[in-house]
Amino acid sequence: MPTKLEQLRQMTLVVADTGDLNAIRQYQPTDATTNPSLLLQALDIPAYAPLLQQAANQSRHTGLPLYDTFAALLASQLQQQVPGYVSVEVDARTSFDEEASLQRAHQLIEQISRAGGDPSRILIKLASTWEGIRAAEKLEKEGISCNLTLLFGFDQARACADAGVTLISPFVGRILDWYKAQQPDADFSGHKDPGVMSVQQIYRYYKSRGYQTIVMGASFRNTSEIECLAGCDRLTIAPKLLAELEADSGDLQRVLHPDLPQEPADVELNEAAFRLALNQDAMATEKLAQGIRQFIKDLETLEQRLASL
Repeated sequence: MPTKLEQLRQMTLVVADTGDLNAIRQYQPTDATTNPSLLLQALDIPAYAPLLQQAANQSRHTGLPLYDTFAALLASQLQQQVPGYVSVEVDARTSFDEEASLQRAHQLIEQISRAGGDPSRILIKLASTWEGIRAAEKLEKEGISCNLTLLFGFDQARACADAGVTLISPFVGRILDWYKAQQPDADFSGHKDPGVMSVQQIYRYYKSRGYQTIVMGASFRNTSEIECLAGCDRLTIAPKLLAELEADSGDLQRVLHPDLPQEPADVELNEAAFRLALNQDAMATEKLAQGIRQFIKDLETLEQRLASL
């Protein structure tokens, strides 16, 4: 009997949610994704010491931001390990500044190209704010593919699809975290998990309306969440959960199917409607703000440690 990881790969493209080159070599995912928190964890991996020193030296020489330099070098390394996309996050401090997001995205692409990477296999990650979505819309028109992250609400997903972004990363586990904090005694197991339900809703909305934007579930807390999204376009999974799936030879049933009756798309959200919808969704509003703050905190810690090299 094939393992659940092998079965999952038959219906979903598996992405490694890590910057650890050894883990990527072990599980051989198609894509890899990074963010400031994962890059911060990479600082403690001894094998990365030469890359870190190279990033620090280059940043001093060019005057370009430490984070961008390290992220670009690591992305180029990751591309040697996976055949598909590598996601690289734009500085979270630009999350509410469309022009600054565009500038940093272009800068990342240039540095990745200079480091020997392939820009056509890069997904620029931006927070799913109004400004981030607008920046992504412009980048996509330039031929730069984007991954909209920190996505918690359905209206964020609608706006991303209307903007024609390549991929979205709805955060399953963080949605569950919020609801468990609000209702600690509630049963959120299996298909009752609100994060799972959110991604299922988005997936079915996209497929029934012909959107080409890829749905990639992210931020999982357990393998049950992954199993309940079997069949989703892509799932980005941490090494610990990949190991659990690889060790389990039970049957895995497909849950999500792309073949749905076609329905007309809803009217596109304008800025006022988007902001109102987000404001009315307490979970999405709080988790988006919290996620940006955490990425900024990890980014600043990363910069401090790189500056000391």
